Amino acid sequence: IQSSEPRSIPVAVKNTICYVNYNDDRQCVNNNTNLRMIYYITPTYPRPEQVPELMRLAHTLMHVPRLHWIVADDQSVCSEPVISILRRTGLPFTHISSPKPFIYKTTNYPRGVANRRAALEWLHDNVSDGVMYFGDDDNAVDLQLFDEIRTTKKVSMFPVGLIGNYGVSTPIVRKGKVLGFYDSWPASRTFPVDMAGFAVNIDFLKESANMPFIAGHEEDKFLVSLDLNIEDIEPLASNCTKVLVWHTKTVKHKKSTLKVNIKKLSTMAKYENFANMLQEISKLGLADLDAENGIQSFITRNRKTYKSVSVL
Repeated sequence: IQSSEPRSIPVAVKNTICYVNYNDDRQCVNNNTNLRMIYYITPTYPRPEQVPELMRLAHTLMHVPRLHWIVADDQSVCSEPVISILRRTGLPFTHISSPKPFIYKTTNYPRGVANRRAALEWLHDNVSDGVMYFGDDDNAVDLQLFDEIRTTKKVSMFPVGLIGNYGVSTPIVRKGKVLGFYDSWPASRTFPVDMAGFAVNIDFLKESANMPFIAGHEEDKFLVSLDLNIEDIEPLASNCTKVLVWHTKTVKHKKSTLKVNIKKLSTMAKYENFANMLQEISKLGLADLDAENGIQSFITRNRKTYKSVSVL
């Protein structure tokens, strides 16, 4: 007999703290130390869209005072493209290698749990004050949201746009109190909210706080593990009447393999810059290069001449 209650499989993964930077090197941001620090947790994973999505999010976060960006990456190595983005922001940051347990590698679900658990572990070990927020690398965020979540006393909540069939996931509020939730996938959850729809005061982040590997129930089980009561929830965004964060989704690109002998191409002075460009897209995960197999690609000139890169 199959139980209707989702079950979690306890698994262990080996996380690595790649780099921690506590300095804020941004010259144009007022980092008043009286402001509470926001710890913005971003789970990410290698794919062609990873670098541009992190870059887009970085240019939002670079405008936010007193923010520490925790990026937990689902790969077993410390990614050079990811650390490069983090260093260029000037933000304080923590970069964690947090690979998904092998048991989940073939299903791609549940996404981001190992990453968020690694970030929570780092917070428990290193932080005693501030506000924690889960922000995916494909989210779009209004800067006003940061000002609002900084005031969180226990757990604050707010609407998230572009969620499910309803177009939004949001608490329902009357006279400053949460009465219920509007979400197209309630699924018998105590708190049917999106991951981007709440923030937690570090003081309220109990040692027991945990996120299980249960697809679709990550948010709910995490909030339940805080011993949260509906009466504790602080509605933001004008009593949950405004959308300040959206769960946008980038079109997925299948990574191509290009038939290119990059070693040979790199020795040809005429194509030195072009070879460097191809090596760059390989490093960023946009395409693979293979001397024997892959897509035939061409260099064109004057709309008439076509030269195969594979035979250069």
